[in-house]
Amino acid sequence: MSIVKFFNVSNGDMSYIEHTSDNFSIIDCNLPEDSSCRTTILNEIQDIRSKKSIFRFISTHPDEDHFHGLEDINNIENFYCVKNSVTKQDITPSFKAYSNLRDDENRAFYIEKDCSRKWMNQGSNERGSSGIMILWPDTSNEDFQSALDQADASPNNISPIIKYSIEDNATFLWMGDLETKFMQKIEDNVDWPQIDVLLAPHHGRKSGHVPGAILEKLKPKLIILGHAESKDMNYYCGWNTILKKHSGNITIECSNHFMNIWVENPDYTSKIKTLKDNPQKTDLSSSLYYIGSISVD
Repeated sequence: MSIVKFFNVSNGDMSYIEHTSDNFSIIDCNLPEDSSCRTTILNEIQDIRSKKSIFRFISTHPDEDHFHGLEDINNIENFYCVKNSVTKQDITPSFKAYSNLRDDENRAFYIEKDCSRKWMNQGSNERGSSGIMILWPDTSNEDFQSALDQADASPNNISPIIKYSIEDNATFLWMGDLETKFMQKIEDNVDWPQIDVLLAPHHGRKSGHVPGAILEKLKPKLIILGHAESKDMNYYCGWNTILKKHSGNITIECSNHFMNIWVENPDYTSKIKTLKDNPQKTDLSSSLYYIGSISVD
């Protein structure tokens, strides 16, 4: 069983993967200012870390709403990011933590298209791989190089495209804050897989709407949207969606060819027509509310 959780952290992103193998991965963070909420998240992370030997933090790009609170996540020995030298005029504690990790040759691993690393996507006799593949960036691509040159002004378009796939089960995709116009530029340079779950780029904003031609290649069974002003949102009409600001935290348990979906808000009502009841689901927690399952056959 693999568990993927998408935290409802206001205008930022934070996810984790509790792998079926001896791996635990966090993708971005935006820890709440409320000390009680922050402590709850950190305790949850620490509990999972205590059961896994390999822990990695994957940063999609250096924006505060994707690394806020990074300084409170202790003992990050494996820090994954796109190689960059972004600077900020406002040096927050979180950016200081980010830049220290990014520039540490012993802890940083720079991700790019088709990169490989033991236990990220290479197994061994000791343990299996995490199932994570990097589909983008191609660091030799001119459009990426231009985005990297402009990253001090906005690092959105240096975001990687991250695929997590589970054998005989679901495939997930993260795209950071890639913007629509940039996705259109690189469309022919990415091998777009069919997936099951997409975390909408740029929190679901119109500026990061995935172009229709790419969506038709991805064919996601579920798109998760983040926080933004309604006037800035693209709601992906015609696709199955969950809005984190309505559902609260979203936990997806992947087992037996089903994605079993749990939310934090007991009053959340899903409009997803493909949801089924899966009697084989695991009762994860009394504080979560099961809304149904999606078949990944």
